[in-house]
This record gives sequence, structure tokens and C-alpha cells, in this order.
Amino acid sequence: MLIPTRIKLNKSSQTLELGYADGQHFALPAEFLRVHSPSAEVQGHGNPILQHGKLNVAITQVQPAGNYALKLTFDDGHDTGLFTWNYLHQLGTQQAQLWQDYLAALSAAGQSRDPSESVVRLML
Repeated sequence: MLIPTRIKLNKSSQTLELGYADGQHFALPAEFLRVHSPSAEVQGHGNPILQHGKLNVAITQVQPAGNYALKLTFDDGHDTGLFTWNYLHQLGTQQAQLWQDYLAALSAAGQSRDPSESVVRLML
């Protein structure tokens, strides 16, 4: 288990910064964390539920959950996911691919990151 030695919420960039003893460093944006929350609301008990409209979501609180995870509270009210150390490290190491997969899923579903935008598909 890789436990971060440094955890910082950068409110100006809305990123959770994680540093590790081996020199690894990740800056995970709030939107990325919100749409990849390990909660049942997002993961859907094995059938993930695509999150959309989370472009401007912010992290309002970061709390330790025992010695194994962080509980993140987002300004859209979501606060049920416990981000374990292993899961946070996985998100950091796979961030680029996970983000591309998420953007592709949004596009395929005709959804948008922007909460004020509604995508309309014409069937011609």
C-alpha cells in the first residue's frame, strides 16, 4: 500500500495534490475525483453510472478516514466515497487514460461536462 506523505487541497486550482516518499506526485482535479468517486452512487454496485455536468465542481472538505483513506466532500453535496490510499494512487498513475475513457464515454452518451449545457442529438 502506497500511503501519501503529503496531501494538500489546492483551492485555487481545485486539485488534490498527493506526494509520495518515492518522489511520485499527482495533482488530481476535483472534477476527475468526483466522476471517479468510489461511492455506490457513482460505481453503481458494479455497473458504473456516468457522471456528467461536473465541470465546475469543487472540493469543500478533505477528511482522513481511519489510516486507510480520505473522505472528500464536494460542493454538489456528494460525500459518500472513501478514497483509499490504493485507489488514490491508482487514479494518479492512470489519470491520463481514465480521463480519456471518461471523455469518450461522455461523448458516446451525448452528455457534457458543463452543467449548463444540454447536448441534443438529431436523428436524421
